[in-house]
Amino acid sequence: MAQVNLNIDDLKGFVNHIINNNRFLQENGKGPVAVEVVGESGIGKTSTIVEIAEENKLNFVKLNLAQIEELGDLVGFPVRQFQMYKEKKVNAKDADINYTAAQKAAASAQVADSVITKKVGQWVDELAVEEYLRQGWKVTGKNRMSYCAPEWIADKKEGGILLLDDWNRADVRFIQAVMELIDRQTYISWSLPKNWHIILTANPDNGDYMVNSVDSAQKTRYVTANLKFDVNIWAQWAESAGIDTRCINFLLLHPELVTQETNARSITTFFNAISSFESFEDNLSMIQMIGEGSVGDAFASMFTTFINNKLDKLVTPKDLLTHDNEQYILGELKSCIGTGDTYRADIASTLATRLANFSVVYSKENTITQKITDRLEALCTKDYFTNDLKYLVVRTIFNGNKSKFNKLMMKPEIIKMTMK
Repeated sequence: MAQVNLNIDDLKGFVNHIINNNRFLQENGKGPVAVEVVGESGIGKTSTIVEIAEENKLNFVKLNLAQIEELGDLVGFPVRQFQMYKEKKVNAKDADINYTAAQKAAASAQVADSVITKKVGQWVDELAVEEYLRQGWKVTGKNRMSYCAPEWIADKKEGGILLLDDWNRADVRFIQAVMELIDRQTYISWSLPKNWHIILTANPDNGDYMVNSVDSAQKTRYVTANLKFDVNIWAQWAESAGIDTRCINFLLLHPELVTQETNARSITTFFNAISSFESFEDNLSMIQMIGEGSVGDAFASMFTTFINNKLDKLVTPKDLLTHDNEQYILGELKSCIGTGDTYRADIASTLATRLANFSVVYSKENTITQKITDRLEALCTKDYFTNDLKYLVVRTIFNGNKSKFNKLMMKPEIIKMTMK
């Protein structure tokens, strides 16, 4: 199956382009393009689409197709409709009649102002026929079977995302109905409002999930993006989400532990379940039990080894950025990463990543003082980090909040670094 591999940041840019392109297509009388996002469970497919809807200020509807039992909940229920009409008196000049030029020239003012009878017709649901009859409507004798709009779309306005979650876990009947929606954004007698975009989420069809295979003809009707876990993107999210600082360090040091069985969702659950422990060292047995019940033996054992090696006591990015005693905190940093033959490149990389991400998050709600600017300059120009890590910190904080860090970017040594 044709697909592109993306991390969460890439996926946002990808879907945002599709949304803008769909608007262009609809303005030119063409149908919009749907997107399928394939990824392991717990990787963040659904939450990313929710964020995209919020960022674009779009209505959002999520239907978990694997949990819907009635097809009507997706596409609406069948209803018999009757064609009805009502005679209406209107002025001839207001009637929608296509007169020829000769007729218009021959028509007198008296004819133009005369009253004529015009028939107004529409299709009426069976349950509403009696009420229409009481209001003077008449039936033509014609009827048809139609579908009423489902509840989830009935009151929605222009502009939205329809997320069909776990769509390839659904019954084949639902998959066929989804194809109808994707083709024309219409199901028999109702349509999605303008500027609505269909996004599907799915698990891989690799034998590890209970999914229904989708044939080649169906796959040609949408664009597929394969979402992959990226520990650096996760670390940025974890910083803003307030995940325990010790736990973020651990996963940055051991990204290989993220697997299908131990996914990002279960890992976050584990981290949240132990975050109230002020001392991990004093609660090793409980942490091991919680770990075995959430992320498995191997992950839990690696985490307890991390604690035994005192790596949960690494200097925090908050202290690196804001601690009052600069000499003390820089000394703590040096003791964590070591020097010469004892230099720990993995720890240095982890702390540089944490510093960069924390600085961006901190800047959103706080003033970047001259003291903080000077601290960052020291960290990015002296020999605590390698040149590539210094560049990582500078690039991340500059891209994250240019206006707040403009003073730092005016420093000669920082400018020289960014020009390399």
